[in-house]
Amino acid sequence: MMTVEANPFAFHFDPTSVALIVIDMQCDFINPGGFGETLGNDVSHLQRAVSPTKDLLTLFRHKGWPVIHTRENHLPDLSDCPPAKRDRGSPSLRIGDDGPMGRILIRGEPGAKIVPDCTPIEGEHVIDKPGKGAFYATNLDKILSKLGTKSLVFAGVTTEVCVQSTMREANDRGFECLLIEEATESYFPEFKAATLKMIQAQGGIVGWTSALANFQAAASGDGT
Repeated sequence: MMTVEANPFAFHFDPTSVALIVIDMQCDFINPGGFGETLGNDVSHLQRAVSPTKDLLTLFRHKGWPVIHTRENHLPDLSDCPPAKRDRGSPSLRIGDDGPMGRILIRGEPGAKIVPDCTPIEGEHVIDKPGKGAFYATNLDKILSKLGTKSLVFAGVTTEVCVQSTMREANDRGFECLLIEEATESYFPEFKAATLKMIQAQGGIVGWTSALANFQAAASGDGT
């Protein structure tokens, strides 16, 4: 077992049954001109998560531990995108509209791809999901069952929406969940801070959070 200094208390995991889930590190959310910016957001907040996520990916790849990437996107005919999702709010562009990086959040378009620093490599799983949580309408459950996964480490965006949704889904399924604090971001820093507290609250009701350095120390054998 490995032990990570974490909140609300130490996180223990077996390296033979751990996996990393990287949530929605996509150009449409992170880069200028994408869907996130059309909603009026400052995408520079999300860009802070790119380098720490890259470092986390490097660690898992070095260890040979499984990595799973998710992408929130939709079919070209929008048959998997309900009007309640597409028509909400007043963005300058909506899902499916033509944008600077192709059609917004449409599978296969440039904007729906993962940013270069976090691009999946051969052998890593990539899940296309139509919703916020990664378990909804996907084969994530089957992948994790086949891998024998018991503990999940999380990175990605945004903290309070797709990351937290997936952590809650995973918690309900019995997985032990750890979110790496620097490897996740929100368009609203106060939302990220609040979500970290929600996860840690009531004895880790959703899971744990930890600094990247603490996880790196544990993985290198320097943790207790």
